[in-house]
Amino acid sequence: MGAVLSAGDLRKGLKLEIDGDPYLVVDFEFSKPGKGQALYRCRLRNMITGSQFDRTYRSGDKFNGADLEEQEMQFLYEQGDKYHFMSTSTYEQLELSGDQVGDARNYLTENLTVSMLLFQGRPIGINLPNFVELKVVQADPWIKGDTAAGATKPVTLETGFVIQVPLFIEAGQVIKLDTRTGSYVEKVKSA
Repeated sequence: MGAVLSAGDLRKGLKLEIDGDPYLVVDFEFSKPGKGQALYRCRLRNMITGSQFDRTYRSGDKFNGADLEEQEMQFLYEQGDKYHFMSTSTYEQLELSGDQVGDARNYLTENLTVSMLLFQGRPIGINLPNFVELKVVQADPWIKGDTAAGATKPVTLETGFVIQVPLFIEAGQVIKLDTRTGSYVEKVKSA
């Protein structure tokens, strides 16, 4: 069991334990009606099954934080719907399903170091680094003068992920992405 928390501690990204399962607060809203107690409405996602539901807490409600362990892991390979990782300290190998990896699959490249989340010793998901560098494998050509300010185009990255980038990005270049927003940050300088 994690620390005992009150409804006032609720915020997006908080991890709770409800009925023996870990949940992530994916959305949060505070409201104070004219009379009565403040209400905290949140959308929770089960970190094991992925199911979501809404729950409302009153200002005096208490609940337990999820007791999650994080372990530094290196992504090895994908085989079917399984993603294989290796601990950087013990060299133990663990696997996650495609559902557990979720949208993080768009950023996984061989040897990428991630933080694996463990609940009661079981792997349940990963946290990516805030920024990753990926190679552009397909991009339409750009013609100078064929732009409006801030124009973008879709490109395909080495992971198969399609993202909008500025027009000057070409196939073969490496770009930096923000994994929290899924957006282009900058072109990586070539050595």
